[in-house]
Amino acid sequence: MTTRTATTIGFTAVLLWSLLALLTAATGTIPPFQLAAMTFLIGGLVGMTSWIARPEGIKALRQKPVVWALGLGGLFGYHALYFAALRLAPPAESGLINYLWPLLIVLFSSLLPGEHLKRAHLVGAFLGFAGVVVLIAGRGALDARTEYLPGYLCALVAAFVWGGYSVLSRRFGQVPTDAVAGFCLATSALSLVCHWLFETTVWPETSMQWLALIGLGIGPVGAAFYVWDIGMKRGDIRLLGVASYATPVLSTLILVAAGYAEPTLTLALSCGLIVAGALVATLMGRSARA
Repeated sequence: MTTRTATTIGFTAVLLWSLLALLTAATGTIPPFQLAAMTFLIGGLVGMTSWIARPEGIKALRQKPVVWALGLGGLFGYHALYFAALRLAPPAESGLINYLWPLLIVLFSSLLPGEHLKRAHLVGAFLGFAGVVVLIAGRGALDARTEYLPGYLCALVAAFVWGGYSVLSRRFGQVPTDAVAGFCLATSALSLVCHWLFETTVWPETSMQWLALIGLGIGPVGAAFYVWDIGMKRGDIRLLGVASYATPVLSTLILVAAGYAEPTLTLALSCGLIVAGALVATLMGRSARA
């Protein structure tokens, strides 16, 4: 598999994650940890279906403790911290802080063997983050308060966790992507425990809510993690980091198309900044290698 092919496969995770907000909204009022338990179970089963044709895939679950620690830290740790951030601070500020993770991926990638941080990728990442700032600020005035500090810290740590998980996956390139199925199932189990401890069960009430939940598990909380793993291990990790800033904008565009949000000039400006960042990272980065 070429680097370009792996990068393209990895970018499909960004496309799948852009459906996250729409599908989550369509599931109704299911508590976060319950939703995570149900969707990660489906996501794990998605990976296991390939074992029907490739029975040897189940051997990927036999990994060292450090690999399991990385997988659970990335999937469960990130989501637990982000859920905590949303409970302890307003979603706008939490989301803005959390979206430092693409920039962190770009920065952390320079620590990998044989990788060097190029100015084009750094400029592209900052343009992308500026686009997210514009998008989130345009939804309403940001209201930073000291009482929200625990939530801000959770969002910041979550960004470091996901950025670290993504980049460290490269260091474990020999671990088959089949192992992600095990990480998803274990994350589902841990989320179920948290649900029992902290939440009250709420089941979907309509067939559309059930379909949204299943779609969430198959796509944004299922296939997305498998293709992201491929992209991180074999693709252009810095370009994928910059491209990840497209997620909130694509998500908003989908919400607009579905009637959940209104098109605004802020959205157009945010799109422009993120597209500019991607172009800078792609074209200038390519010329720098030439």
